[in-house]
Amino acid sequence: MSLVRSAGLQKFRETVTQLGGDPVRYARQARLPVEALDTGDLLIEDTALAAVLEIAAVALRCPDLGLRVAAAQDLSLLGPLAVAIQNSPSVGDALECTSRYMFVHARDLHIELIDDPEGVPGVTALRYTFGAGVRPLPQATDMTLLFLHRTVTFLAGGGYGLRSVDLPQQPAAPRERYTEAFGAAVRFGRPEALLRLPTSLLGRPLEGVDATLRSLALAFLSQQAPGPGTAVASRVRTVLAQALGTGSTSLADVAQVLATHPRTLQRELADEGQSYAAILDSLRRSRARSYLTTTNMPLAQVSRLLGFAEQAVLSRCARRWWGMSPSTLRRAAGR
Repeated sequence: MSLVRSAGLQKFRETVTQLGGDPVRYARQARLPVEALDTGDLLIEDTALAAVLEIAAVALRCPDLGLRVAAAQDLSLLGPLAVAIQNSPSVGDALECTSRYMFVHARDLHIELIDDPEGVPGVTALRYTFGAGVRPLPQATDMTLLFLHRTVTFLAGGGYGLRSVDLPQQPAAPRERYTEAFGAAVRFGRPEALLRLPTSLLGRPLEGVDATLRSLALAFLSQQAPGPGTAVASRVRTVLAQALGTGSTSLADVAQVLATHPRTLQRELADEGQSYAAILDSLRRSRARSYLTTTNMPLAQVSRLLGFAEQAVLSRCARRWWGMSPSTLRRAAGR
């Protein structure tokens, strides 16, 4: 048993409800926390996630439920990882980023680019595995692989020349349903779950990327992205700590890195008795004291590293923080 984030279960709930089912009842039968149906930031057991899909598929007599849920999902469910993916230089970089940081959403879920198992020149495979020797249940496998296909399609800006799809299980739904969903040949009972795609696709550049946003998102992910249950304020502080002096500290950009709306972020911070401005001010105060009391760098440089437009702003803040000028604080520290 491993833990995964509940991201995507909202689409499960919507899909099941549209089919006339009771997602809450199915969640309870799978021993899945009901609240996971309403939030993408809860850690749940991977076995419960797979089980709820199987239970619902049987109860609704809907053998293509995994495919239906995947068709309703989009890249945004990956949160900060989606920001890094969408702002990667190329499709190949985006897929490598997915491979490297997927652990943020599921510790034992692995997505990786490998040589084509059939050795066909000009073909690369995108392989999906879940834990050593573990073969996920059919509905979860269908959902994950179709989500990956839709992600690649989005990154490529449309059809990308998918050669074939390999699934380890026998078809849960009619074979033509799989062909319709993937738009390519789907083979069952294969050794691994994978998409076979043209190698040339990996070099295709992505358009409209923002290198600063990608850098912030990667810095956030590299710290293993504070997990579910971690205060929103802690997440904001993590992103700002990476951005201060090197990137944007605007509320809009930080919200984008955290894959949420600025108003939602402000509301969640308020629920914790915090504010965006107070977090940024606290971080600047801490950094300022460190720069002023442990280094001899010019005040203009200190101001820039704190993200201030001019040195006068540093002086005003220093008087508010400590009741003295930056130079006085520096002298008091013996610098």
